Amino acid sequence: MAPTKVPKKPLKSMEKPIDKPISKSKKMKKKNYQSFSIYLFKLLRSVTKDNFGISRHSMLIMNNFVNDMLEKIASEAGKLVSHGKKTTLGSREIQSAIRLLIPGELAKHANIEGMKAITMYHNSTQRDEKS
Repeated sequence: MAPTKVPKKPLKSMEKPIDKPISKSKKMKKKNYQSFSIYLFKLLRSVTKDNFGISRHSMLIMNNFVNDMLEKIASEAGKLVSHGKKTTLGSREIQSAIRLLIPGELAKHANIEGMKAITMYHNSTQRDEKS
């Protein structure tokens, strides 16, 4: 028996042959741009009672400053970890890096705010463990 041939249907004017299957990974993704602008704006609101704003250029400068300081603190803390022959970066190394990088009274205030944040974090994790 010879296989029967199935006649091909003529393509309609609106139909086109599919070259590649449509995949979901081809969607346009948003670029993962992380910025501190939301937090800087909240800080501006909490510091001033007036309705002050900040321009885009100023916000860009502040965001670059925060990113730069974060990088400097992390690299200095990493150096302190390796100097101490440890493998874990802890709050003590961050505090020491801040004392080395930030001058005078500002470093004291930064360390106090950091300690507040750490204690709030520890309290929240302990509360979550209990419940």
